Amino acid sequence: MRQALAVLGAEAAGAPGRAGVPAAVAVELVHTFSLLHDDIMDGDEARRGRPTVWKAYGAGPAVLAGDALFALAVEVLAAAPAGPRAVRTLSAALGDLVRGQADDLLFAARPWTGPRRVRPAEYRAMAEHKTGALLGCAGALGALLGGADPATVAALDRAGRHLGIAFQIADDVLGIWGDPAVTGKPVHGDLREGKKTYPVLAALAGADAPARRLAAVLEAPAAPAQRWREAAALIDAAGGRSAALTEARRHMAAVADALADASLRTPAVEELRSLLDFLVRRDL
Repeated sequence: MRQALAVLGAEAAGAPGRAGVPAAVAVELVHTFSLLHDDIMDGDEARRGRPTVWKAYGAGPAVLAGDALFALAVEVLAAAPAGPRAVRTLSAALGDLVRGQADDLLFAARPWTGPRRVRPAEYRAMAEHKTGALLGCAGALGALLGGADPATVAALDRAGRHLGIAFQIADDVLGIWGDPAVTGKPVHGDLREGKKTYPVLAALAGADAPARRLAAVLEAPAAPAQRWREAAALIDAAGGRSAALTEARRHMAAVADALADASLRTPAVEELRSLLDFLVRRDL
């Protein structure tokens, strides 16, 4: 998806799609680098049904491999037309990505309820940085390398950031109710790690019996398998799943608005909308 956004960003600026290829390569390298480090931080032993890099080769080699991928991404962009501007754009996005990842880690240590609980607005800011920054960067970089004006570059960045929030929320839903055989992730993995995902936050915001019971289940010790199965059922009963899907669709609508506001070439806009529709069908 990130590579497609970069190539379509160039085409939306009126340039050939190949103008966005350096951006596509760079964002994919950065994305892979972030996954290598993310798996280490989360302690995930499997991704897409295969051992993660740190599990197969050790944490040290995995960190170094991620660093090498990032260095290569910078090298690819620096050699492209408008290289200095492109590298600055990627660097800013990476700063946001790191900030979002840091917030995600800090959220796990905060309580489920009470004055220090994680609010939905904090979650949205985290998701925009952690996931949306690189998606926005992909489209913006492609447009930048394609010679787009600043308003078009900014519109594609804004669209990607809203897309990232929607994508992250959809990923949260799959993390609780998705089939591990399809998602490649362990069942209830986010719940076991104490991650403050949107369905959980939305469910805890309610005042009905399922929400109160959910808070008690999350805060009380129990046999792991039993605890997470019950929590998943209570999140659904408290409206967490439906609220998450509604919020994701709201950000999908914001993506469409951003695309409508930009001075984009029609064929590329249709391709971008098709990509949006694919995401809706696949994850929501």
